[in-house]
Amino acid sequence: MERELNMDEISDGKRYGLNDLVRVGCEDCAGCSSCCQGMEDTIVLDPLDIFRLTQGLGKSFEELLGEAFTLGMVDSLALPRLKMEGEEGRCVFLNKEGRCRIHSFRPGICRLFPLGRIYEEQSFWYFLQVHECVKKNKTKIKVKKWIDTPEPGKYEDFVLKWHNFVVRAREKAERMDGGESQRQMLLGILRVFYQISYAGDRDFYIQFEERLKEAELLV
Repeated sequence: MERELNMDEISDGKRYGLNDLVRVGCEDCAGCSSCCQGMEDTIVLDPLDIFRLTQGLGKSFEELLGEAFTLGMVDSLALPRLKMEGEEGRCVFLNKEGRCRIHSFRPGICRLFPLGRIYEEQSFWYFLQVHECVKKNKTKIKVKKWIDTPEPGKYEDFVLKWHNFVVRAREKAERMDGGESQRQMLLGILRVFYQISYAGDRDFYIQFEERLKEAELLV
């Protein structure tokens, strides 16, 4: 989900890479679950998130639809979003003690917070959202360790390719008249990247590259 940002207002003014230290350490969020509530429909799930969730929970995309996430329009595309419940808008995976039930395979946005990404040309960098996390006296941790994702180089390559594809797809969707052709494109993207099950015994990134080639024909 793209947003218009004033970096002077929301960040510490620094750019971070994977090996940089950033002040985000919060003692494993002990006693706090603020960032797992009140997020409304902003936690958009990418293909890697769906791979992790379906493998971690042992359920298909269709089985988790409605139970764990919902579908909605995001930047002119039909994409899944993490489900929130109750008046407080609590994440569906937050237990009574305020702990994440899927922490080992949580979505990428959850791993990133309170960091964000800014995309420039054919790359991106991380920034610290200084007003988002309520914890005080945070410690410095390497970005790579904080994101907690195996093969970080492959992960960043995936993030950039997915972002660029979404941008192209959104731009095409916005040029279309909202008729059957646009509908077929949106459904095609949803099918290729989300509805068709991923093989748990195959590398996700290889499967993503295969699907990306197929989806490029749609945009």
